[in-house]
Parts: sequence; structure tokens; C-alpha cells
Amino acid sequence: MTVVSKILQSKPDATVQTIAPGSSVFEALKLMSDKGIGALVVTEGPTIVGIFTERDYARKIALMGRTSSITQVRDVMTTAVLFVRPDQTSEQCMQLMSTNRLRHLPVVEDGALVGMISIGDLVKDIISEQKFIIEQLEQYISGAR
Repeated sequence: MTVVSKILQSKPDATVQTIAPGSSVFEALKLMSDKGIGALVVTEGPTIVGIFTERDYARKIALMGRTSSITQVRDVMTTAVLFVRPDQTSEQCMQLMSTNRLRHLPVVEDGALVGMISIGDLVKDIISEQKFIIEQLEQYISGAR
């Protein structure tokens, strides 16, 4: 079973994109679009105060008739941020994401934000693990050592 720290190491760019709560939703959307990501961690200094996702935009801006250029991230972000530690397993992350219907989990170590994993990162890791197991079984069956 893979641990979160190993998943973060395998990411080509493990930089976590953050945004201030006073930023406009439009700024957040632009940053997410520029970086090709679906979520931003909302921070005040080193403190995580929320997370802003594409789902927040769809449900709290688009469907409620708000304007992204004047609405601040703090007004629509999710404040109950669930996170994982680097030593947790991909299975634990999948359970947490499935139970809470999440697509992104910040990774926190000793109170500091050290990464972000997505459901896509976990699926990629699980597929890689299963491929390795299948290869090992094929070698065992064929008698190759």
C-alpha cells in the first residue's frame, strides 16, 4: 500500500496552489485554469482557512446568480477542510474521499501544508499498484524468476 508522501514524490509538480480569502472568485478561477487544477487551498499566512473547488463555484456562484468578479473567495469557500498526513495510505485517503464526497485533500505535516492529492492521483497510484501485482503474478505463473 502506498503512502501519501510517495504519491506526492511521484507528482511532476507538487507545488500547492493557494489563494487568500479576500481574493475574488474570478482570480481563483483564473489561477485554477492557468494551473489546470480543480481546487485551491485558502490560506491566511501559514494557516489553512478553507478550500475553494470547482464544485464551490458551480453551487455557490453559478447556481446562486452571484458574480465571480465581485464575490470574495471567503464567501463561498468550504471552511471545514479535511486533510491527510504524509504517512497515511492511499486506501485511507480513498475511504475519506468516498465517505465525504471529496476530490481533493490537502496534505499537512506538523501543522504545515506540504502537498495536495486528488482523486486522480489516487486512481493513478492504485492502477500502478495493480499493474505491478499482475506482472508479478504473470512471472510467477510462467515460472520466470
